[in-house]
Amino acid sequence: MHFLASLCAALAALALLAGPAHAQDDARKDEEGVGFRFQILTGDDSEVTRRIAEDLYKRLVPTFAGFRTELAQHRRMLYVAIGPAALRDAVARRCDCVVISAFTSSQVWRALTARTPAARAGLLTAVYAEPAPADQLRLAALLYGRPARVGAILGTDTAFLRPALGSEVEVQLFAPGDDINHTLSRMTRAEVLLAMPDGDVYNPENVRNILLSTYRRKQGVIGFSADMVKVGALATTYSEIEDINTQVAEIAAAFVVTGELPPPQFPRYFRTLVNEGVARSLDVRVTDAARRFSHLPARLGARPAAKP
Repeated sequence: MHFLASLCAALAALALLAGPAHAQDDARKDEEGVGFRFQILTGDDSEVTRRIAEDLYKRLVPTFAGFRTELAQHRRMLYVAIGPAALRDAVARRCDCVVISAFTSSQVWRALTARTPAARAGLLTAVYAEPAPADQLRLAALLYGRPARVGAILGTDTAFLRPALGSEVEVQLFAPGDDINHTLSRMTRAEVLLAMPDGDVYNPENVRNILLSTYRRKQGVIGFSADMVKVGALATTYSEIEDINTQVAEIAAAFVVTGELPPPQFPRYFRTLVNEGVARSLDVRVTDAARRFSHLPARLGARPAAKP
């Protein structure tokens, strides 16, 4: 039971795959009066969501308080949607507005925006919740001191991520109803399993089997959240709230200047967490280069990301 309780904590990131049922505006009531043209949309009133919104508001105010462009004259609204429910709300709004999504996985972003008309789709972008596959693969190479043999399990809704993994990653496809143990048994060459936030694959019924099976095979798991590392994954890159918010604010500031949005993207700023006990059990000698692997906002005095 203790393991299952810990497992629920490890899967906290997968709450992003469902999201709460209702969304609400977190815009300041005086924004219209002082000329700010952004709103922060939230899907709940939890402590974490309030922390995200408050930090993000402070980062966005300087940009929107100061600019005087044609965009401001037309008073076009930019929404920042925190989480899936807020994104669902923003996408449903019939307006000439811009949307930046944050703290929503790439899988859910794709599902919620799939039917958006092309003209509207160009006004939507995102900073995904999960780590960038390229950074995770680089971390695996640092942990093993060489390019590691990596495998990944992709479900129906995450198969679109296949190109992001590169040709060297061994991919096993998984459909609802498949036996996760049979899928893992086909991944015999991989030294490392790269976990992706897929609710069909990494659910409470499967994760325990995945962690135990890979452990017995001496395969490390690169998790998709810090919580997952705490209950048995080898390591992960992860982004703090402030890291994601910095990236969102940078996208918003660039939009104010150019009127253009970049494509949806993975987190740019990240840190690394290693489960040292699991590393010892797997005979992985963790170097300082692996522990320090990160890319932090310049104002935080970040070191350049380590090279494998």
